Amino acid sequence: MSIPPPSGPQPPHDPRDFGGPYPGLPPQGAHPPQQFPYGGQQGLAPYGLYGPYGPRPPAAVNGVAVAALVFGVLCFLPAVGLVLGLVALWQIRRRGERGRGMAIAGAALSSLGLALWTVSLATGFAADVWEAVEDGARGNSVLTLRKGDCFDSPGGLEGWAADADPVPCAGEHDGEVFAVVTVPDGAFPGEDDLSATADDRCYDLRDAYVMDGWALPAEADVYYLLPSRESWRFGDREITCVFGNRDAQQTLTGSLRRDETTLDAHQLAYLEAADVLNDALDRAPEAEYVEDDLPGHKEWAAEMAAALAEQTRLLREHRWPADAQRPVRELTADLDEAEEEWAKAAASGDVDTYYEHYDRGWDLVDPDGSVTARKTLGLATAPPVYDEEAERDTDSGGMQV
Repeated sequence: MSIPPPSGPQPPHDPRDFGGPYPGLPPQGAHPPQQFPYGGQQGLAPYGLYGPYGPRPPAAVNGVAVAALVFGVLCFLPAVGLVLGLVALWQIRRRGERGRGMAIAGAALSSLGLALWTVSLATGFAADVWEAVEDGARGNSVLTLRKGDCFDSPGGLEGWAADADPVPCAGEHDGEVFAVVTVPDGAFPGEDDLSATADDRCYDLRDAYVMDGWALPAEADVYYLLPSRESWRFGDREITCVFGNRDAQQTLTGSLRRDETTLDAHQLAYLEAADVLNDALDRAPEAEYVEDDLPGHKEWAAEMAAALAEQTRLLREHRWPADAQRPVRELTADLDEAEEEWAKAAASGDVDTYYEHYDRGWDLVDPDGSVTARKTLGLATAPPVYDEEAERDTDSGGMQV
């Protein structure tokens, strides 16, 4: 006689079930296992390795293994990467997590990095690299300074190569960058050659940054920072030109910038006209006395006459504000007379005649004659002070109008 199976779907036979004549049913007298939803039994997995909704989710990746791999690839703090790799292997074995390959790779790379660091420290290579970065790169803050930036430095300008912190130009500051000169690539030219380049370029660019020389305070001086041999290896090709106090331990206050970014159209027009004469003044003969080089002084007098003619032309062509028209017109009249005297000096046949016209022409280009026009235009009104050898003699390169 056979007993029909219970109605409804039957669970699959599990080899671990109770014995008996009918698979899946406990023998007579046996206690049936505790039933769980979906047909499971305590201690059994009736569906084998798979649950009722598909495959079980994979084990989680060990986070420490990921960190060990990151430290190993980036090769910084290699000892930390090695320790993290070992810890990750222990956790993976204990928890059954994934990431064993990442832990092994991180530990191996960190071990290699640790070995390289040990060798570099033993040979002094690491110390050389750090010194090059510290001295050669001149502190990253210096390399980021650009034209118009002001900065402070511990110890004043004498120590600014090591550190330079940007600050607002309105307040006190140790230095103001007025130009950055890029030198050609190639082999390191040497400090002497770089200094010569800085002398030429920085002083030329100074006047472009401060077009109104009257606005440059007497205590301001030019400094520059050169690439070192070490920084050259790291690609440093910049000479940084800086205004600072003549006393390197003192500061400047306010920006010295006087160019197209800070001046209005009338101020620019006046300064561009004045610059024509200033250029001629800078070309005075090297011979201090006319007697030592009359032809040279006569040639310079002709240049002065031509510069005065160009200056007056520029002044007359510009449309000045109403309050500046009269002072500019009076200044132009004086410059016309000065042009005539310098032209006569250029045509003189002897030293005495030259001096006669030179003295008159010089008085007519006296900087004091431009103070009123400057005042109405909002420009500086105090003529700059020059060294004695630059004052009212034939070597008059420093005079400005």
